[in-house]
Amino acid sequence: MRKHLLLSGIVSVFLTVPCIAETVHFPEEIVPLQVGDKKIEHSFFNRVDEVELTPGVYQFKLKYTDLYEQGYDEHQVVDSEPFWVTMTIAANTDYDVVFNRADNAVAAKVFAEAPQVSLQAKGESLGTPLAIIAEPNLSSGATPQVATATAASTTAIATATAVQVPASRPTANAGNAPNAAAMLDFWWQQASAQEQQAFINKVTKNK
Repeated sequence: MRKHLLLSGIVSVFLTVPCIAETVHFPEEIVPLQVGDKKIEHSFFNRVDEVELTPGVYQFKLKYTDLYEQGYDEHQVVDSEPFWVTMTIAANTDYDVVFNRADNAVAAKVFAEAPQVSLQAKGESLGTPLAIIAEPNLSSGATPQVATATAASTTAIATATAVQVPASRPTANAGNAPNAAAMLDFWWQQASAQEQQAFINKVTKNK
């Protein structure tokens, strides 16, 4: 039987907000940490992988975490720092958060330095890239919108503040930057066959 965890503001939510919501699904490797000023609670046995939102614009705090086998009974965890993105949710549309998973831990470390995720409407073949933004100012007093975080056995109902923030990409940390060979390997895996051939032609021509 599904349990419900009700957070503050639940009475006003049902009185003032329509019960129509769209669902955003997250893959195992992309963890939703926060919507606006409302944190999403996870546990070892109960991970939130879906969030229900009324149509609008939301700021999400996400984290990339992945696990790679290094040999017999050995694994390596690759994590990113938490990062913020803006999602625009349209009415009558459910979404998947998608990304290109690296083939190995080296490439995953490159990805973790600057994660790239997209928002893809259900039934569509292409997603819209989500630009990483600066941490939003959550004390602006904007009108709250409703977000419902759904896990396997828990539904959390909370209010999420929608705040417009100019998009900006984070500055790379030169001291911790991965080496050029690892970066080349990672982007080679992300390139299409046509892009790979164009690169080979360019390198061969410049010899």
